[in-house]
Amino acid sequence: MGGTLFTALAAYSGCAAARRYLDRHPAHARSSRRDADFLGGRVRIKSVWNEGAAFGLPIPAEILPLASAAALGLLWNGRKRCPLGTGLILGGGLSNLQERLTEGRVCDYLQFPRAPRPLDRYVFNLADLCLFTGGVLCLRRERGRSRSGKTEKARRKNGGR
Repeated sequence: MGGTLFTALAAYSGCAAARRYLDRHPAHARSSRRDADFLGGRVRIKSVWNEGAAFGLPIPAEILPLASAAALGLLWNGRKRCPLGTGLILGGGLSNLQERLTEGRVCDYLQFPRAPRPLDRYVFNLADLCLFTGGVLCLRRERGRSRSGKTEKARRKNGGR
């Protein structure tokens, strides 16, 4: 449990620090709306407000905070299966939830213009990347468990060989 909480706190703190930096740094402040490219144009800082769900999913804005809180609560039960992934999801999810509750929307600011289509057109924030990475880690962990379970069943079936 400690690893999950530590990871969640680190992810949440990192997301909050990135947002604070963007709010205070004149070149990236939401009011200036100036884009800035980094790493040879692979990463672009582009501040946009996201009032809906990720990837434009048709979820009414009024139920997003409630749905997010419920999903994070359910996720807490699976923390022992994948502590690192769960911690990243919790930290990123809480960061987006807190911003949605205080601002009524989420500020996205990372774009990857050289990513494969259609990912090149989306704008993310650090919390979204935590959510994505945590989800991938949890899925890989579950996939590994299902494969090892099949291998173990096959071993028992063949007399332990």
